[in-house]
Amino acid sequence: VLDVRRQLTPLLDDDQASVLVHLRLNRARTRLGGSILAQIVGGLDAPPADLDEPQSLVDFFTVVQALNEQGQILAYHDVSDGGLAATLTEMALVSRVGLHLELPAGIDALATLFAEEPGAVLQVARDQLEIVLLACRGRAFDAVVLGTPQVPARITVQQVGSNVLDLPLVDLQRRWSKLSWLMRRQRDDADCADEEYAARSDLRSAGLSLHWPTGRARPSLKAPAIIGSRPKVAVLREQGVNGQLEMAAAFDAAGFEAVDVHMSDLESGRQDLARFDVLAACGGFSYGDVLGAGTGWAHGILHAEGLREAFTAFFARSDTLSLGVCNGCQMLAQLHTLIPGAEAWPRFLGNRSGRFEARWVNVEVLDSPSVFLSGLTGARLPVVVSHGEGRVAFRESAHAAHALATLRYVDDSGTVATRYPLNPNGSAGGLTGFTSTDGRATILMPHPERCFRALQWSWLPPQWNTPAGPWLALFTAARDWLAGRQPGR
Repeated sequence: VLDVRRQLTPLLDDDQASVLVHLRLNRARTRLGGSILAQIVGGLDAPPADLDEPQSLVDFFTVVQALNEQGQILAYHDVSDGGLAATLTEMALVSRVGLHLELPAGIDALATLFAEEPGAVLQVARDQLEIVLLACRGRAFDAVVLGTPQVPARITVQQVGSNVLDLPLVDLQRRWSKLSWLMRRQRDDADCADEEYAARSDLRSAGLSLHWPTGRARPSLKAPAIIGSRPKVAVLREQGVNGQLEMAAAFDAAGFEAVDVHMSDLESGRQDLARFDVLAACGGFSYGDVLGAGTGWAHGILHAEGLREAFTAFFARSDTLSLGVCNGCQMLAQLHTLIPGAEAWPRFLGNRSGRFEARWVNVEVLDSPSVFLSGLTGARLPVVVSHGEGRVAFRESAHAAHALATLRYVDDSGTVATRYPLNPNGSAGGLTGFTSTDGRATILMPHPERCFRALQWSWLPPQWNTPAGPWLALFTAARDWLAGRQPGR
């Protein structure tokens, strides 16, 4: 796509009357040689699928681009390994939507469903069908109407009124996920594998969901004019840290002047924390995590007298803010003795799954004094997580009652997530962020800086139609707080 806002995905739109259209680059040919079906039932020596006319691919690309530009494609998925049957199953599973398909009389249903001839399936609104079919007419490929999404969560395929296939979606999901589940049981934590398999088989879950606080204005990428100089944020990184560009971009969008500050800059005196309003410790893998997540980074500060004094002075100032994300969260958590009001902060240990977790999850913003999360209490938002050591572990049992939590993992209904993978690291109570007693220092395991723009989201509800993503509010809240403290800003 030339514009990522026009991306096409297999996610079916079940909010309007629609039909599924099969674009066949080789028209009615259904060769099974070399296909997955042939590997299972025999026939590998038969002729395989191919692209018979290169012009059909040119025409196909041109038509899909034009239809997409005009907004006439609701969903899209290519036909490849497994053929049409795999394509349609994938669309149904990712969308939690059933399908009803009608095959014309006189054709080989098995070959039609499992031939791996090149093509694609489009979902189009019913009232746009004639426009789509007209755009395909006279091309080197053809377009065939397959059927429609349906409310019953099952895939039914009929031919001349008789069922060729009729399977519940939940059974297909279990079969689809079974091999991965069995492999994970041997390779990873078996309980986590079981919990993920059960979660995948629960078609009642909506997956990602978004609840924005009532009355809270949505953030805007057009930051209000800043009087005088823009607040300065030190985007802090150490060897191996890799999230500085996203962090700088998020603060820049909120009206800050972001400055790249490596620890060597502070050690050499090229940079001084005293000239900054905000310190943002970034995510990544400091020292390759060979010293433990954030430990080497933190010890480089705690055991270097000049750095320890500089960080202590910065945290002590009443007009500064500190944010630690992922690796930066782990690092700042180990500086708790330097940060006023952070005495009860936990450490972060290896994920319960025993694996690095990179996924989108739902979190809820808890009521806390955090400056960064001001006004977002009650919001339930998807966010990126990307860590191997994010499981909360309090240094003393009494700290659990005193640590001020800011975020926790939840499911699509807002219930605390205790099971994997909705809780990706196994933290008790789903906790995944904390703040100091005055709210000036906040640490978060998820990555809000990676999804501050709507374009960065793999999914957003249709009603969220602004360029700014919900998490930009975290960065604008910091700017607003500084503006209130320093009117000249």
